[in-house]
Amino acid sequence: MKSCKKCGEIFTPFSTLDKHCYICKKTEQALKNLAKMKKDKLKKQKEDLLTVSDYLKLAQQVFNKWVRLRDQHENCISCGKEINGVKHASHYLSSGGHSSVRFHPDNVWVSCYKCNVMLSGNGIEYRMRLIKKIGVDRVEWLEKNGHEVKRWTKDELKELIAEYKKKIKDSVY
Repeated sequence: MKSCKKCGEIFTPFSTLDKHCYICKKTEQALKNLAKMKKDKLKKQKEDLLTVSDYLKLAQQVFNKWVRLRDQHENCISCGKEINGVKHASHYLSSGGHSSVRFHPDNVWVSCYKCNVMLSGNGIEYRMRLIKKIGVDRVEWLEKNGHEVKRWTKDELKELIAEYKKKIKDSVY
């Protein structure tokens, strides 16, 4: 027989490690379950408030993080120089004007600040190095299919976010 550390009641322990009576254990578990349900409900409510535009921004952040991780040992796609400092996830075909290939891995590679921001992607050099990297057929495919308008849905973006978060997790560990 033991005395419960929470309520002081005398109880028969199931094992020598038991410090609390059955009622206190069940109460504690019920409170934990309630807290989890409240947390899940709050998370769902927050997700319902997010717009397609919000999910697009989140998807772009996760995708860009994956690109930087994938290309962490690569030089700038546009100038070929080693990148000292922040690596940018640079789109060959801009994300705003080419929504159908916005998240296509062949369309986004790391570049330096100078090429991506100051030279607006340094397009001519980017294309030449991209052809060397993935081949002319894949570059032409991007150019041909990049002009289709893609209207992303919340569900598609949630799926994309989950996919690239998993890829990031798998490549880190």
